[in-house]
Amino acid sequence: MIELKVDVDPAEVGFDAERLQRIDKHFDGYLERNLLPGYLAVVTRNGKVAHLASNGLRDIEAGLPVETDTIWRVFSMTKPVTSVAAMMLVEEGRIDLKDPISRWLPEFSQPRVYTAGSFVRPMTEPATEPIRLWHLLTHTAGLTYGFHRTHPVDALYREAGFDWGTAPGLDLAGVSEAIARQPLLFQPGTQWNYSVATDILGRLVEVVSGQSLDTFFTERIFTPLGMHETGFRTDPDALDRLAALYVPNPKTKAPFRHDEMGAIGRVTPACLSGGGGLVSTAGDYHRFTQMLVRGGELDGVRLLGPRTVQLMASNHLPGGVDLETYGGGAFSETPFDGFGFGLGFSVLEDPVKAKTLASAGEFAWGGAASTAFWVDPDEDVTVLFFTQLLPSTTYPIRVELRNLVYQALAG
Repeated sequence: MIELKVDVDPAEVGFDAERLQRIDKHFDGYLERNLLPGYLAVVTRNGKVAHLASNGLRDIEAGLPVETDTIWRVFSMTKPVTSVAAMMLVEEGRIDLKDPISRWLPEFSQPRVYTAGSFVRPMTEPATEPIRLWHLLTHTAGLTYGFHRTHPVDALYREAGFDWGTAPGLDLAGVSEAIARQPLLFQPGTQWNYSVATDILGRLVEVVSGQSLDTFFTERIFTPLGMHETGFRTDPDALDRLAALYVPNPKTKAPFRHDEMGAIGRVTPACLSGGGGLVSTAGDYHRFTQMLVRGGELDGVRLLGPRTVQLMASNHLPGGVDLETYGGGAFSETPFDGFGFGLGFSVLEDPVKAKTLASAGEFAWGGAASTAFWVDPDEDVTVLFFTQLLPSTTYPIRVELRNLVYQALAG
């Protein structure tokens, strides 16, 4: 178990300690208004933890407090891990960013693209471009999520059993085959749409590496980084540390326990979702972000080369536009003006357009239960936030946290 604690005087790394306390005060306000069950925030600079803010309960009904070793469902914060795994294979020459994925996943050899009609009678045409590895990494493959509910293809996903999660009973190979039978929203590489692409990427990692996704993660990423409490299920001996999952009560906004989705993380799932299946601790995910801000290396263990991390943290969207061009803000609690998308992360391109105190070049992502992280290479800052409230669009936590962190940066 990684012991996470403040290990530097904030002033030594350029933070104003009194201003950092505003983080605690702000999120304690959420608790006082009974809007969150509990929270944990971690602010790091130059590899040192400068601030830990936590309060509230990991399990309201059991009266169990949030602690530094609490285990959280990180949902889509799984995606950067899967993206790192894929780029490790790129570095080894086993796959190239421009390779058609049908070379390893033949179910995608003849994709068709939606052109018109309802989900009952969709009209399609053949794809003019194969789905390539970089399309999966950038969410430009034309795939979608059933829960978007904005397009007839979303409804087709739901009909096939893909709504908030993957279709019941399917393993990752079965998920890939089922998704391949659905039409694409657009020609690959032409637009951006947040999607199951990273689940398909996880399947690609399995086939290219010859290992199951959980084995690859454990042997190639988690064990080398010392992330021993991150995986697709919580160790039975640690289940009391797994936070309960909540949604806001429709009338009072008070956290209401969601036992059905709360089962996630308690047992090994049929599908090892590279897009959203991991549980982790703040200490473990802190190790992951430190590897990223160090350019792919941590404590003598190198997972990626610095040029690879730099490429991942660059905007790859068609035409170099920002996420808001494609409605990216619909999937976040804040608009994505000024943010591009790289190989697995959002990328801050223009702080002025984004109206944020953060630095250009920051890369980040979050999870459905309102968890979030970002990496700021320019300032050597990493930030983590954990809670368990669905959906992440409930409150503007991420934009608030950015301002609270950067207003405290004094040097």
